[in-house]
Parts: sequence; structure tokens; C-alpha cells
Amino acid sequence: MSHSEYRLNSRSLGTPKGGGVSSAVGPHGAGASPGDKKSKNKSMRGKKKSIFETYMSREDVSEGLKRGTLIQGVLRINPKKFHEAFIPSPDGDRDIFIDGVVARNRALNGDLVVVKLLPEEQWKVIKPESNDKETEAAYESDLPEELCGHHLTQQSLKGYNDSPDVIVEAQYDDSDSEDGHGNTQNVLVDGVKKLSVCIHDKGKEEASAQVTKDESTPMSPDTRGLPEKSPQRSAKVVYILEKKHSRAATGILKLLAEKNSDLFRKYALFSPSDHRVPRIYVPLKDCPQDFVTRPKDYASTLFICRIVDWKEDSNFALGKLAKSLGQAGEIEPETEGILTEYGVDFSDFSSEVLECLPRSLPWIIPPEEISKRRDLRKDCVFTIDPSSARDLDDALSCRPLADGTFQVGVHIADVSYFVPEGSQLDKVAAERATSVYLVQKVVPMLPRLLCEELCSLNPMTDKLTFSVIWTLTSEGKILDEWFGQTIIRSCSKLSYEHAQSMIERPSEKIPEQELPPISPEHSSEEVHQAVLNLHRIAQRLRQQRFTDGALRLDQLKLAFTLDHETGLPQGCHIYKYLDSNKLVEEFMLLANMAVAHKIHRAFPEQALLRRHPPPQTKMLGDLVEFCEQMGLAVDVSSAGALNKSLTRIFGDDKYSLARKEVLTSMFSRPMQMALYFCSGVLRDQAQFRHYALNVPLYTHFTSPIRRFADVVVHRLLAAALGHRERPDVEPHALQKQADHCNDRRMASKRVQELSTGLFFGILVKESGPLESEAMVMGVLNQAFDVLVLRYGVQKRVYCNALALRSYHFQKVGRKPELTLVWEPEDPEQEPAQQVITIFSLVEVVLQAEAVALKYRAILKRPAPAGCLSPEDEEPGLEPEDTEPEDTEPEA
Repeated sequence: MSHSEYRLNSRSLGTPKGGGVSSAVGPHGAGASPGDKKSKNKSMRGKKKSIFETYMSREDVSEGLKRGTLIQGVLRINPKKFHEAFIPSPDGDRDIFIDGVVARNRALNGDLVVVKLLPEEQWKVIKPESNDKETEAAYESDLPEELCGHHLTQQSLKGYNDSPDVIVEAQYDDSDSEDGHGNTQNVLVDGVKKLSVCIHDKGKEEASAQVTKDESTPMSPDTRGLPEKSPQRSAKVVYILEKKHSRAATGILKLLAEKNSDLFRKYALFSPSDHRVPRIYVPLKDCPQDFVTRPKDYASTLFICRIVDWKEDSNFALGKLAKSLGQAGEIEPETEGILTEYGVDFSDFSSEVLECLPRSLPWIIPPEEISKRRDLRKDCVFTIDPSSARDLDDALSCRPLADGTFQVGVHIADVSYFVPEGSQLDKVAAERATSVYLVQKVVPMLPRLLCEELCSLNPMTDKLTFSVIWTLTSEGKILDEWFGQTIIRSCSKLSYEHAQSMIERPSEKIPEQELPPISPEHSSEEVHQAVLNLHRIAQRLRQQRFTDGALRLDQLKLAFTLDHETGLPQGCHIYKYLDSNKLVEEFMLLANMAVAHKIHRAFPEQALLRRHPPPQTKMLGDLVEFCEQMGLAVDVSSAGALNKSLTRIFGDDKYSLARKEVLTSMFSRPMQMALYFCSGVLRDQAQFRHYALNVPLYTHFTSPIRRFADVVVHRLLAAALGHRERPDVEPHALQKQADHCNDRRMASKRVQELSTGLFFGILVKESGPLESEAMVMGVLNQAFDVLVLRYGVQKRVYCNALALRSYHFQKVGRKPELTLVWEPEDPEQEPAQQVITIFSLVEVVLQAEAVALKYRAILKRPAPAGCLSPEDEEPGLEPEDTEPEDTEPEA
């Protein structure tokens, strides 16, 4: 298939694939082409040999799960090696391997499946790079936000900026800080010789062996030098418990290969952009009328297709064309395709939903509601958000007390007041579960009237809030804590940049023209002092969190600037994570933790909490072994130990910072997703823990405008305070809601990543080639992986796509090494030789492919031109005393 191989996530994708539709191997491995005799005659179906096993009965599955002879788990298909799939091991150790399409038995990525282990003699030894926690590990979104830092709110959005959670949640899924991820500094190294590389659909074959599909593995921490000696438990799918994959795909239409077959007269072949989805027969009657006579007119038209069936005797599914999207490579068709594939509801809200909103506008808070709440309208309360944000969930206040302590408040929009439980609005919000942030727009969870007006904590207007107010010492020690429903009147809408300038100029009076409007009841000096006090306390809280063993894995995150007229990306930059981001993050974390304890004490069986399991032990062990080979001592005995190792190993010179980026990326991969859960369903309270934050209880309270889980938590908190009835919900019903929130949150993250990849691909096409320093992350025998430092993307550079005379792979001790011999530009010159090892600094050129980019080609990061050149000398390593940045949990 001619899909581009680069998948949109932070790693490079695999070897480009060539070949056409008539190939006998489908996108999922073995398979007859549509024209094969096996597939030709529908009337022979009863006699055809089954390719897939019949699913077990529901009763046998239930019995097998009880007895432990069967195992259930969520299927992950390697996006770069689609014949490889995995489910997590119930014991948290090494994943269970599902080898090939037949063993996968028609299950798709994300489905909840039941598997049966194969006999031990059929288990396989898998190269570590191919079992790269596979696919999930490859995605930033698996990381909890709390591990990664504030989400990058899309700078280009005219207002739709997520709080610390909009940027791809590096591999976990809470707030960035929740999972230990944040964004790191842009690291560039000067004076490195540039080598130009362009990867095309088909690389040139050089003196060495051609790169095969098997080498196109997901970029992994380079555990590549580590032989995997023990076979990996292998299994086959025997039942699909829940089809979580949407069964929708974007792709292109092609004619079948054999024109004389019965199938040719009835069906076209739909070729999905995502190789993990099978090719699909679609009835010709669904296709455009002139498709059969003018198929080339549709060669670059994107369609959406839905799978309706997949028989046991067919390599291909049966489907129905849903709609034509438009030209591949254009932003809106591609975006609609992404949203549809991941099941995001982007339709307009129905009239039934809108009828739940207040009718008379402008809406005024009823006097009886004001009388029920603590009135904080005279307090100096303000918001700190991205400059273009319009959905303002959270506000802060800080009032010095006579005894030298501070009264600090976190005030969160009281969304639950406007979303009556059981209403049509409630049902739609619960189903959507999260707002979905794209580069150019947002798909909101709630109608805009709520998101941007009634709930949003806009300045100089009375707003209903839920507050947590502490009495704190200047060192961040909590002396008192209060929860309650409040009413506030924000005095100013600060951007992160405004707050940062206040932090950086503590003793200056900031000119009015540099600040947003401030209500007349408060002065800019009062706001400035409050920001400074909050900053000092936040520093202490942060310091204490890391002393207490929190982990932070900061990853580079991209923000785009868009052309106002065309909507096309004009440029991009690495998002800078400022002290003002950290300030907000610390208090959001503090509020989320406080509320978690409050609702769990009140409702030990019905609290909606968020846990973060420890990393996968097998992958982590491989990574430690790799570090030892590289002469790096990394302690992974706890989250805090890992954090200290990563902050102490490196100096602050450019080379060391780049190497830290690489290791941070590698250590993100064994990390698991953070998950919502109901406290009454998990019996072992040790499993409640949040690994990255290293705390016993955590939840999400601070972003109810964009996360439904927070709305549920608000209702629980209101009940705990006696403001509403006790929750009348069974733990298993709440767990079902938690599972749905987890599913939608993960889909939302994937969509964010794909949107970022789409825009980056277009940027390379429109503005490229783009040059950057890069650091080698892994070395294979015919290719190597790099982290492109200016853009935070990871790419694979293939030797057979370079102007090389030859190349040679060897292991020096246990370290892999590629020697490249460059074809000299001047025949008189000697060929230049270049040695590529892990942590080599090279320079690369990112360049659009010569072939017109197809849908996946753009979503996947565009094919780079790898220009390589290692630094002659590695700067010495000096201890670094900065701590990894933590970003707020998805606040």
C-alpha cells in the first residue's frame, strides 16, 4: 500500500511501504487480494475455508475468565508493525503478544478482548524494539498530565486554550504534572555539520541490505542493543467483549485488481489510511456514480467508511461509505476524518440540550442562590490562563493575614449548577466526556453559552464557583482548609505572560498598558503582590513535592501560529513552560488532592478518583540495562528516585540538555496511563496511588468546563458538604462512567496528537525543508532514530535514503554503531566517514515527500531528510540542580 509510514505521534513511524492494491498481502498481513480466486465467488462462501476462528460463546468466556484460563485486556496494535499486537499482562509485567492478523481474530485497536494463551512452544522471542510497550508507549497521550506538565494550550486558537492540559499529555493522561510530564526547553547545538537526507516512499537501495518492514519498529528507548532471550507469552483472541474502536476509518477508494471477477462488478476496495484497520469491500452503489469509469479522479479524495461486518472466511471486512470528505492533505477534510475515526461527536447541540440552558439573557444569579453561598466578590480574585483562552475554569486569590500567614483560594467554575443531573444536557456532556482540543479549534463538551459565558470566570462579572481555601504559611504548610460553594467577581484576566512579567519584576510597578484591565475596586499593585505571594508559596509546595518523591518527565511540545485568513500554519515553536504555569499547576494539584481526600472520606465506596499505576517492570528493566551499557546510573526504585536520577545525571550545556531530552522521552514509554476509577470497585487501597505524583489519593476537580469527571467530582463534593443528597449510584455504575471517561480522554489525546501531526506535516510541505539539530536515540542495522530538537519530533533516518557509498553496522562491546561512508560531492575528494552511535548529535532536514502526501502521510509526521553529524567531542557532564518541571494535573 502506498500509505506513508510516519504515524502521528512523537516517534518516527516505520519503513515506508511500497506496493499497490493488488498485492497479496493486506494491510494486516496475510491475505488474498480481492481478485484472488478464494475471494471471487460469493456463492462458494459456505465451502470456503475459514481464515479466522469462530468466537467462543459468552458463557464459555465468562467461565474461562473466572477459572483464569482466559485473560481480558485492551488490544493495542503496533501502528508501525500492524501484524504485532499486545494486551497488558494482568500481573503488570510484560505484555502478552498477539502475533498476526489471524491471531487477532478481527479485533481492532482499542477493543476490549479476551485471549487464550498459546502453548509455550508457540511463544516467540521478540526484539525489544518491536515490543515497545508498543503502540501505546509510543503516544504522548498515554502519560498522565500530572507527569508531563501543563498542557500546551494551542497558541493559535482564538480562545480555545486548554488549561495545563491542552498540549498533548505526554504519555499519561492526567494533567501534565499529574503524570510527570512537562515541556522541556528547546535545545539547539551550534556548529554541527549538516547532512541532508530525504526519505521517500521508496528509499534508494545501496550497498547494504534493503530495509525491510521488520526493521520499521516503533521508536523505542533504545533497548535495541539488548537481546531478548526469553520468549514472550503469546495468545490469540477468542472473543471481543466490547468493540471500543469506532469501526470508522478514513482512506481512499480503489478498483479491485481483477476486472473479470464477480467482486469487481459489485465492490470497490476501500484502503484505510490507518494500516491497523483492514481493507474493506464497499458496494459500488455507495460510490460516486463515475468512480468505475474515472477512478483516477478520486485518487486523492478522502472518504469515511464504516465496517459493518467481517466474516470468518474473508481477509477483508465489509463496509459502507459514510461520506466524502474532500481532498487528502487539506486541513478540514483531514480533521473531520480524525474526529470521525476516533468517535468524537462534533455535531451541533440539539434543541433538547439547548432547552436546558437559561432562557433569559443576560443571566443574573438569583438572590436566593447568593444567600446560600460564601460571598467572595470583594476579594482580589483573578484568573491566569493562556492569552487566547475563553473557557476559564479556575481563579486564584491570596490574602495576607495579620499573623504572617496567607489565605489562598482556588475557585473553580460551578458547572454542576447549570447541568442538572439526569437532564438531556447532562447525558450529552457525560457521553462526550471531554472537550477535544485541535490545533485550530475545539470541540466543546458543553454548549458555548456555558463554556464561554455563564460558567467561564470572565472578569468583572459575578460567577458561581466551588472553592477550596487554605490558610498557609509562607513555606506552604497547610494550617487550615475549607471547602464550599462561593460567588466571586474576578478582577482581571491575566495571561501566563502577564503573571510571568510580575514574577520577573517583583519590585517594579508594571505600566498599565502592559497589563489587562483591572477592576477599579483593586489595584495593579494588589494583584502584583498576590501573584508574587502565590509564586513564593508555589515554589515551596513544588520543592516539597519533589522532596516527597514526585516524578516529572518534561517533553517538548509544539505550538503553532496560524495564518488568520487561510488557517494554514505559518510557523511553530516549542511551548515554553513558565514559572507562572508552575504557579497555577501547584495550586490545581493541591486542590485536586484535597478534594480527593474529602470525597473519599465522605463516600469511601462512591468516590471518583484517579490512579496512576507504576511503570511496566519489563520495559523499565530493559531501559535500566540500556542505561548501564551507556554508562548512566539510573535508580528506578521509585518515582522520586527516577526523578532525582534524571535531574542529577546531566549538566546544563547544550549537549547534556539534549541527552536529557532523549532519556526523558525513553523513560516516558514504560509509563502507564492514569485512570479514573470508583473507590468502591478496587478493594486494595494500595492500587489507589498515583505513581507520578507519589500520593495516596488524587482526583480531577479543577476543569469541569472541559472534563465530565470533574462535574461528577463537584457533585460528590457538594453531597459531602450537605448541599445535595448523598449519591444514589452503585459503585459498578460509577465505574462504568469512569471507564467511559478514560476511553474518551484517550481518544481526545490521540486526536490532539494527530491534529498536531497534521499541522506539522502541512508546515513542512508549505514552509520546508526545515533544519534542526537532532540527537540519536537508537541505532539499528540499516537505520537510526533521532529526536529532532527544534520541533520535538522523533524520526527514523534510513541509510538507503542517504547519499552513501556504503554503511556498516556493528556492536562495540554492547553498544550499536553505524558507520556511514558518504559519497563525496567532488570525485576528487576522499569519502567522508561518519559514526552514528546513541547520543550522537547530528543535523537533520525535514522535507516533504516527493509523492503527494496522503492522509496518513500528513498525519504522520512528514518524512524527514536526515542530515547527520555527530559532535566530535562530548562536553563534560556537570551535575544539574534544576528539577524536572511538573505541570498541573489536568486542571
